[in-house]
Amino acid sequence: MAFRTMFQGNNEIGVFARLTNAYCLVGMGASQNFYSVFEGELSEVIPVVHTSIGSCRIIGTLCVGNRHGLIVPSSTQDQELQHIRNALPDSIKIRRVEERLSALGNVICCNDYVALVHPDLDKETEEIISDVLKVEVFRQTIATNVLVGSYCAISNQGGLVHPETPVEDQDELSSLLQIPLVAGTVNRGSPVVGGGMVVNDWAAFCGHDTTSTEMSVVESVFKLGGAQPSKISTDMRETLIESMT
Repeated sequence: MAFRTMFQGNNEIGVFARLTNAYCLVGMGASQNFYSVFEGELSEVIPVVHTSIGSCRIIGTLCVGNRHGLIVPSSTQDQELQHIRNALPDSIKIRRVEERLSALGNVICCNDYVALVHPDLDKETEEIISDVLKVEVFRQTIATNVLVGSYCAISNQGGLVHPETPVEDQDELSSLLQIPLVAGTVNRGSPVVGGGMVVNDWAAFCGHDTTSTEMSVVESVFKLGGAQPSKISTDMRETLIESMT
């Protein structure tokens, strides 16, 4: 299922949360309503961890992870790292990295098998991603944007990319990732899909401004609640893009 929520009046859910198939991290200091939406849907299956990274609440922007591991920037404090370690299953590898592009969530997009990364990411960081997250790594852009984590949201079931991603690029990315992709928006036309939502294989959380049409596309492409990628995605994508232009 797909759900709408807000972080203290902010619709950029992907900035304040990091969701995988094995855990969910949410930024400190949100309203109880924000936490309860995540905990109500996830807490019986995976841990929902309240944390900060480098004393910041924008954890979705700063870290990246999947069911195998979690990578955090060098600004992460020792006590934050220990808190996250204690809260996550022992099987999750956690690694702190020295990386110039420290907003890892903006420059890396991954599921449990593949990661797309900013073309200028350090070679050493690329190797750490491959090792910790157990993924194949590809340097890519999305609709000419280097911030692949901001303009793409993927699970093992499907993916949503920037609405101006050409069809040829969608096809190329789809074959790289081995999942269906749809170009679309969240939060009433926002192209920043990675910043506006989080998703795993059975749930998605979008900003409160996300329209019913956008929610239907999300449920369809990510195969949530029994929805299947179908004509609905194509029809609705055309509607969304027409409404933006």
